[in-house]
Amino acid sequence: MSRCRRLALLCALSWLLRAAASARGVQTPAQSPAPRRDPGESPRGADFGHVYRGVVSLSTENIYSFNYTNHPGQVSAVRVYVNSSSENLEYPVLVVVRQQKAVLSWQVPLLFEGRYQRSYHYQEVSRTLCPSEATNETGPLQQLIFVDVASMAPQGAQYKLLVTKIKHFQLQTNNAFRFTASPSQPQYFLYKFPKDVDSVIIKVTSEMAYPCSVVSVQNIMCPVYDLDHNVEFSGVYQSMTKRATITLQKKNFPSEQFFVVFVIKPEDYACGGSFFIQEKENQTWNLHRTKNLKVTIVPSITASIYVKSILSSLFIFFSFYVGAMLFACVPCLRFQRKSIEGSFGSNDGSGNMAVSQPIAASTPEGSNYGAIDESSSSPGKQMSSPDSGQPCQVDSDSSVEESDFDTMPDIESDKNIIRTKKFLYLSDLSRKDRRIVSKKYKIYFWNIITIAVFYALPVIQLVITYQKVVNVTGNQDICYYNFLCARPLGFLSAFNNVLSNVGHVLLGLLFLLIVWQRDILHRKALEAKDISAMVRREQEYGIPKHFGLFYAMGIALMMEGVLSACYHVCPNYSNFQFDTSFMYMIAGLCMLKLYQTRHPDINASAYAAYASFALVITLAVLGVVCGKNGMWFWVIFSAIHALASLALSTQIYYMGRFKIDFGIFRRAAMVFYTDCVRQCSRPLYMDRMVLLIVGNLANWSLALFGLINRPRDFASYMLGIFICNLLLYLAFYIIMKLRSSEKVLPLPLFCIVATVAVWSAALYFFFQNLSSWEGTPAESREKNRECILLDFFDDHDIWHFLSATALFFSFLVLLTLDDDLDGVRRDQIPVF
Repeated sequence: MSRCRRLALLCALSWLLRAAASARGVQTPAQSPAPRRDPGESPRGADFGHVYRGVVSLSTENIYSFNYTNHPGQVSAVRVYVNSSSENLEYPVLVVVRQQKAVLSWQVPLLFEGRYQRSYHYQEVSRTLCPSEATNETGPLQQLIFVDVASMAPQGAQYKLLVTKIKHFQLQTNNAFRFTASPSQPQYFLYKFPKDVDSVIIKVTSEMAYPCSVVSVQNIMCPVYDLDHNVEFSGVYQSMTKRATITLQKKNFPSEQFFVVFVIKPEDYACGGSFFIQEKENQTWNLHRTKNLKVTIVPSITASIYVKSILSSLFIFFSFYVGAMLFACVPCLRFQRKSIEGSFGSNDGSGNMAVSQPIAASTPEGSNYGAIDESSSSPGKQMSSPDSGQPCQVDSDSSVEESDFDTMPDIESDKNIIRTKKFLYLSDLSRKDRRIVSKKYKIYFWNIITIAVFYALPVIQLVITYQKVVNVTGNQDICYYNFLCARPLGFLSAFNNVLSNVGHVLLGLLFLLIVWQRDILHRKALEAKDISAMVRREQEYGIPKHFGLFYAMGIALMMEGVLSACYHVCPNYSNFQFDTSFMYMIAGLCMLKLYQTRHPDINASAYAAYASFALVITLAVLGVVCGKNGMWFWVIFSAIHALASLALSTQIYYMGRFKIDFGIFRRAAMVFYTDCVRQCSRPLYMDRMVLLIVGNLANWSLALFGLINRPRDFASYMLGIFICNLLLYLAFYIIMKLRSSEKVLPLPLFCIVATVAVWSAALYFFFQNLSSWEGTPAESREKNRECILLDFFDDHDIWHFLSATALFFSFLVLLTLDDDLDGVRRDQIPVF
């Protein structure tokens, strides 16, 4: 084919293409950018605020041209509204909007996919176009906006088009703005940081919980993700029912401005609502899913408030150190004066040793285990007299073994004789060598340190990963904060919740120092008493001093602060056990210490105690995972709870003479039948029986409560069981102490009063629920409240401060409660 013929053929083909395009109503570049109108109207440029109606089909496509001018300093945007009465999902109306730097497209009816293959379609769609801002350098910015409306429908599809300018597009600081949105008509607005503001808080509220919505903050770029299926692609976002709060810092936005996007979800599942069941195949949903919203942007707190809050927190708890130092100086001076005089006590003529009473961190003067005077009338007196002249070693001798120093080879058989006495005294249950038992209780301290290290390191790594995921993805539904009082610092989203746990660490360390001082003074007293056998007789007096459990309690208090801080880095459903694990251990250690005071020889070993704590934590995890809907779990747990209470009661009642195994219930039933049913005799140990009956009734009631109500917060329910048992035992101990004509000295009395007062205040703030991982993140935010202290701390932070203080005073109660017995012989101290 010749070159001329090919050229003629190309020209003819081009003419045919232009004719075909003209027949379909498509505008070519040579034509004017006027829209195709109804018959009888001449083509012209489209106007803002004017409603255009038309029909598009396979052969008809309409293009509208809008001339838009934006002046410097003027912030406005354009919104396109399209409505189609056609419900034919096979041939929707297609809308394409072309701007200078962006293209936006959608279809009408607009489809949304829900869970379980549910679909929702909307006949009205309204979208905001990505704005272009004019600057003083560029001058007025003029651009054309083309709106192309088309459809592949053979019979045609009707539509209605409205393009308007948004007058109030920029949000102002401290000014509330109200608007309405729906799934097919999302909204977004612009906010610019003022020059003197470095951080702002976006507060969004609605009077209606549903429909569920999403609030997103996105950087200034196009396109803006404002539909349900893409709103999570960029920026920071939260789901919302009635409230959403997002704190933002200027440094995270290079242009010092951002878009606030509001999207209504087509279904409420993400916010905790139920599914709306479709009644027919083609049902419109836009009339049922509109939501009225109010947004307010306020400046956040300044850096000076951060400094003030941090220093105030540290000052409050360091003041406890100052008070402890003042109290500690008195016994130290007394000890030095007595060392100079060479006297540590004198006989008062009545057989008791007159010993000075310690305060705060002081130590009793005599405490050797197993050195009972041969003149004692107790059947359980020590076989070797302290007057034998053998030197007494201090607790620091780590080479001590029980097999080397046990001078009672018949103790296993003899203990059944001793412990069946109707009236037991401390000398009956403190027959083992002091060094052996002291070493036994030191294992508590070293084991809890090992547990703390292996537990805390993975926890810290995990929560840091959680926080990084939140920062990278922008998904603030991962963590359940009180967003209305979340004060970010560095990479932490809620630094105030982490800082408020400093009290546990500082007061735990202070308690360790107080115990350490008592331990040092006690050792010095033992070394001084080795001077003569006569002075060593003082080792028969007072409660035996073993500090291993006290050291373990101090470490547990510090670790509670560390793990609670870790939990509050990103509190959620999957890591709540971080916050409660050491709470269980604190309650358990306190009960063990209280029991050890008058039962030192038969208290649980560290291995058995920590194994029990591990079982408790395992049950707590299972309860969180399975307790919500698993009736079978509650049946099993309630049975275990009731049987464990009964087994432990049997062990306590018979003073460790019942071995805990699967046969304990059979043996206990036989004893009960022999002593109570056949002989109908009064219980041999009435006080213990009363305590155990009350304790079992309380525990069985708690088990029944859990079985019937099945509380969703299983971890708190289980912690409540521990606290109830601890309070019950402590009350019993104090009542029995007073019944035995023992005294409560001023210092422990002050600690008891302070403990009750501080715990009462702490529990008040604890029950001010500010968030809850039991529901959805959106439901949790409905409980959020403003800061109430220094504009930095919320109710839960105050709970942290007060609970740390209350635990510290509780520990001091256990440490000083029996200081009045320092001058009383052990064979005159009753066991209860």
